[in-house]
Amino acid sequence: MKAVSVVIPAYNESGSIMKVIASAKQIPEVSEIIVVDDASVDETAAVAMEAGAKVIRLPVNRGKGEALKQGIALATGDVVLLLDADLGESAVEARALILPVMNGEAHMTVARFPAPRKKGGFGLVRGLARAGIRHFTGLEVTAPLSGQRAISREALHAVQPLGQGYGVEVALTIRAARRGYSVTEVPVSMSHRETGRDLTGFIHRGRQFRDVLITLGRLYYEYRFGGKAPVK
Repeated sequence: MKAVSVVIPAYNESGSIMKVIASAKQIPEVSEIIVVDDASVDETAAVAMEAGAKVIRLPVNRGKGEALKQGIALATGDVVLLLDADLGESAVEARALILPVMNGEAHMTVARFPAPRKKGGFGLVRGLARAGIRHFTGLEVTAPLSGQRAISREALHAVQPLGQGYGVEVALTIRAARRGYSVTEVPVSMSHRETGRDLTGFIHRGRQFRDVLITLGRLYYEYRFGGKAPVK
Protein backbone atom coordinates (compact mmCIF):
# COMPACT_ATOMS: atom_id res chain seq x y z
CA MET A 1 0.00 0.00 0.00
CA LYS A 2 1.21 3.48 -0.81
CA ALA A 3 2.32 5.61 2.12
CA VAL A 4 1.13 9.16 2.79
CA SER A 5 3.19 11.96 4.32
CA VAL A 6 1.29 14.82 5.96
CA VAL A 7 2.90 18.27 5.90
CA ILE A 8 1.45 20.98 8.15
CA PRO A 9 2.82 24.54 8.08
CA ALA A 10 2.11 26.24 11.39
CA TYR A 11 2.53 29.68 12.92
CA ASN A 12 1.34 30.28 16.49
CA GLU A 13 -1.07 27.34 16.42
CA SER A 14 -0.35 25.78 19.83
CA GLY A 15 -4.05 25.77 20.62
CA SER A 16 -5.11 23.70 17.62
CA ILE A 17 -2.13 21.75 16.30
CA MET A 18 -2.55 18.78 18.68
CA LYS A 19 -6.10 18.08 17.45
CA VAL A 20 -4.98 18.32 13.82
CA ILE A 21 -2.17 15.83 14.38
CA ALA A 22 -4.39 13.45 16.36
CA SER A 23 -7.02 13.55 13.62
CA ALA A 24 -4.47 13.01 10.84
CA LYS A 25 -3.17 9.96 12.72
CA GLN A 26 -6.63 8.39 12.38
CA ILE A 27 -6.22 8.20 8.60
CA PRO A 28 -5.01 4.62 7.92
CA GLU A 29 -2.78 5.52 4.98
CA VAL A 30 -0.77 8.18 6.85
CA SER A 31 2.78 7.03 7.62
CA GLU A 32 4.31 10.26 8.91
CA ILE A 33 3.27 13.74 10.00
CA ILE A 34 5.63 16.68 9.57
CA VAL A 35 4.93 20.03 11.20
CA VAL A 36 6.92 23.04 10.04
CA ASP A 37 6.93 25.66 12.78
CA ASP A 38 7.40 28.96 10.97
CA ALA A 39 9.19 30.73 13.85
CA SER A 40 6.19 30.72 16.17
CA VAL A 41 6.42 32.70 19.40
CA ASP A 42 4.16 30.27 21.26
CA GLU A 43 4.53 26.55 22.08
CA THR A 44 3.52 25.24 18.64
CA ALA A 45 6.71 23.20 18.16
CA ALA A 46 6.64 21.68 21.63
CA VAL A 47 2.97 20.72 21.37
CA ALA A 48 3.51 19.19 17.91
CA MET A 49 6.42 17.10 19.16
CA GLU A 50 4.39 15.96 22.16
CA ALA A 51 1.63 14.89 19.76
CA GLY A 52 4.09 12.69 17.88
CA ALA A 53 4.88 14.73 14.78
CA LYS A 54 8.27 15.30 13.24
CA VAL A 55 8.98 19.00 13.70
CA ILE A 56 11.05 21.43 11.67
CA ARG A 57 11.62 24.81 13.32
CA LEU A 58 12.46 27.74 11.06
CA PRO A 59 14.65 30.36 12.76
CA VAL A 60 12.77 33.28 11.21
CA ASN A 61 9.27 33.60 9.79
CA ARG A 62 9.47 32.73 6.08
CA GLY A 63 5.81 32.41 5.10
CA LYS A 64 3.61 29.51 4.08
CA GLY A 65 5.35 28.72 0.80
CA GLU A 66 8.77 28.29 2.39
CA ALA A 67 7.33 26.29 5.28
CA LEU A 68 5.73 23.87 2.83
CA LYS A 69 8.97 23.65 0.86
CA GLN A 70 10.89 22.63 3.98
CA GLY A 71 8.31 20.04 4.97
CA ILE A 72 7.97 18.52 1.52
CA ALA A 73 11.77 18.14 1.30
CA LEU A 74 11.61 15.86 4.35
CA ALA A 75 8.51 13.89 3.28
CA THR A 76 9.05 10.29 2.17
CA GLY A 77 5.53 9.21 1.20
CA ASP A 78 4.26 8.26 -2.24
CA VAL A 79 1.51 10.84 -1.70
CA VAL A 80 1.96 14.13 0.15
CA LEU A 81 -1.03 15.58 1.99
CA LEU A 82 -0.93 19.31 2.78
CA LEU A 83 -3.04 20.46 5.71
CA ASP A 84 -3.50 23.77 7.49
CA ALA A 85 -2.86 23.89 11.22
CA ASP A 86 -6.29 25.20 12.24
CA LEU A 87 -8.51 22.34 10.98
CA GLY A 88 -8.97 20.76 14.37
CA GLU A 89 -10.72 17.38 14.39
CA SER A 90 -12.04 17.93 10.86
CA ALA A 91 -8.56 17.06 9.54
CA VAL A 92 -9.64 13.41 9.49
CA GLU A 93 -11.82 14.28 6.48
CA ALA A 94 -8.64 14.59 4.43
CA ARG A 95 -8.87 10.89 3.62
CA ALA A 96 -11.34 11.94 0.91
CA LEU A 97 -8.45 13.80 -0.73
CA ILE A 98 -5.98 10.96 -0.44
CA LEU A 99 -7.97 8.11 -1.95
CA PRO A 100 -8.44 9.53 -5.51
CA VAL A 101 -4.68 10.13 -5.75
CA MET A 102 -3.79 6.71 -4.38
CA ASN A 103 -6.24 5.06 -6.78
CA GLY A 104 -4.85 6.90 -9.80
CA GLU A 105 -8.01 8.95 -10.38
CA ALA A 106 -6.24 12.31 -9.97
CA HIS A 107 -2.72 13.65 -9.60
CA MET A 108 -3.78 16.44 -7.24
CA THR A 109 -6.94 16.84 -5.21
CA VAL A 110 -8.11 20.09 -3.62
CA ALA A 111 -10.58 20.36 -0.74
CA ARG A 112 -13.74 22.35 -1.42
CA PHE A 113 -15.12 23.52 1.91
CA PRO A 114 -18.77 24.18 2.74
CA ALA A 115 -20.01 27.76 2.51
CA PRO A 116 -18.50 29.96 5.27
CA ARG A 117 -20.58 30.49 8.39
CA LYS A 118 -19.89 34.21 8.55
CA LYS A 119 -19.11 36.98 6.11
CA GLY A 120 -15.43 37.41 5.39
CA GLY A 121 -13.97 39.62 2.70
CA PHE A 122 -15.47 40.76 -0.57
CA GLY A 123 -14.06 37.96 -2.71
CA LEU A 124 -11.20 39.98 -4.19
CA VAL A 125 -8.43 37.50 -3.39
CA ARG A 126 -10.50 34.50 -4.48
CA GLY A 127 -11.53 36.31 -7.66
CA LEU A 128 -7.94 37.20 -8.50
CA ALA A 129 -6.80 33.62 -7.88
CA ARG A 130 -9.60 32.15 -9.99
CA ALA A 131 -8.91 34.59 -12.83
CA GLY A 132 -5.20 33.82 -12.75
CA ILE A 133 -5.77 30.06 -12.86
CA ARG A 134 -8.25 30.49 -15.70
CA HIS A 135 -5.81 32.64 -17.65
CA PHE A 136 -2.89 30.22 -17.37
CA THR A 137 -4.74 26.90 -17.59
CA GLY A 138 -8.32 27.38 -18.76
CA LEU A 139 -9.56 25.68 -15.59
CA GLU A 140 -12.59 26.99 -13.75
CA VAL A 141 -12.02 26.27 -10.07
CA THR A 142 -14.17 26.89 -7.01
CA ALA A 143 -11.52 26.71 -4.27
CA PRO A 144 -8.36 28.31 -5.69
CA LEU A 145 -6.92 29.17 -2.27
CA SER A 146 -7.61 25.90 -0.46
CA GLY A 147 -4.55 24.69 1.43
CA GLN A 148 -5.85 21.15 1.88
CA ARG A 149 -4.38 19.13 -0.98
CA ALA A 150 -3.12 15.64 -1.75
CA ILE A 151 -0.44 15.34 -4.44
CA SER A 152 1.23 12.35 -6.03
CA ARG A 153 5.01 12.18 -5.82
CA GLU A 154 5.27 12.42 -9.60
CA ALA A 155 3.16 15.57 -9.77
CA LEU A 156 4.99 17.06 -6.81
CA HIS A 157 8.26 16.92 -8.71
CA ALA A 158 6.61 18.62 -11.69
CA VAL A 159 5.23 21.62 -9.77
CA GLN A 160 8.60 22.84 -8.52
CA PRO A 161 9.57 25.46 -7.59
CA LEU A 162 6.79 26.17 -5.12
CA GLY A 163 5.22 29.60 -4.95
CA GLN A 164 5.97 32.01 -2.13
CA GLY A 165 3.79 32.97 0.83
CA TYR A 166 0.04 32.72 0.34
CA GLY A 167 0.51 32.34 -3.41
CA VAL A 168 1.68 28.76 -3.03
CA GLU A 169 -1.71 27.13 -3.69
CA VAL A 170 -2.34 29.12 -6.86
CA ALA A 171 1.11 28.19 -8.15
CA LEU A 172 0.51 24.51 -7.35
CA THR A 173 -2.69 24.45 -9.41
CA ILE A 174 -1.24 26.34 -12.34
CA ARG A 175 2.00 24.39 -12.56
CA ALA A 176 0.26 21.03 -12.24
CA ALA A 177 -2.34 21.80 -14.91
CA ARG A 178 0.17 23.30 -17.34
CA ARG A 179 2.33 20.21 -17.00
CA GLY A 180 -0.65 18.03 -17.89
CA TYR A 181 -1.49 16.66 -14.45
CA SER A 182 -5.11 16.36 -13.39
CA VAL A 183 -6.41 18.64 -10.64
CA THR A 184 -9.72 17.63 -9.04
CA GLU A 185 -11.73 19.46 -6.39
CA VAL A 186 -13.29 17.23 -3.73
CA PRO A 187 -16.17 18.43 -1.52
CA VAL A 188 -15.41 17.92 2.18
CA SER A 189 -16.99 18.81 5.50
CA MET A 190 -13.82 20.33 6.90
CA SER A 191 -13.86 23.53 8.91
CA HIS A 192 -11.20 25.97 10.00
CA ARG A 193 -10.83 29.36 11.62
CA GLU A 194 -12.61 31.98 9.55
CA THR A 195 -11.51 35.61 9.31
CA GLY A 196 -14.18 38.26 9.55
CA ARG A 197 -14.63 41.81 8.38
CA ASP A 198 -12.40 43.28 11.05
CA LEU A 199 -8.90 44.76 10.98
CA THR A 200 -7.20 41.40 11.48
CA GLY A 201 -9.23 39.86 8.67
CA PHE A 202 -8.53 42.68 6.24
CA ILE A 203 -4.80 42.60 6.99
CA HIS A 204 -4.71 38.85 6.39
CA ARG A 205 -6.59 39.12 3.10
CA GLY A 206 -4.38 42.04 2.06
CA ARG A 207 -1.33 39.83 2.47
CA GLN A 208 -3.03 37.07 0.54
CA PHE A 209 -3.88 39.45 -2.32
CA ARG A 210 -0.30 40.73 -2.43
CA ASP A 211 1.20 37.22 -2.50
CA VAL A 212 -1.23 35.91 -5.13
CA LEU A 213 -0.60 38.95 -7.34
CA ILE A 214 3.18 38.54 -7.03
CA THR A 215 2.87 34.82 -7.79
CA LEU A 216 0.82 35.44 -10.93
CA GLY A 217 3.31 38.07 -12.06
CA ARG A 218 6.21 35.68 -11.63
CA LEU A 219 4.38 32.93 -13.47
CA TYR A 220 3.55 35.29 -16.32
CA TYR A 221 7.22 36.20 -16.66
CA GLU A 222 8.26 32.54 -16.44
CA TYR A 223 5.82 31.30 -19.09
CA ARG A 224 6.22 34.34 -21.32
CA PHE A 225 9.99 34.38 -21.35
CA GLY A 226 11.16 30.92 -20.37
CA GLY A 227 8.43 28.65 -19.10
CA LYS A 228 8.48 24.90 -19.59
CA ALA A 229 6.25 23.31 -22.21
CA PRO A 230 3.74 20.65 -21.11
CA VAL A 231 5.18 17.15 -20.97
CA LYS A 232 2.03 15.00 -20.73
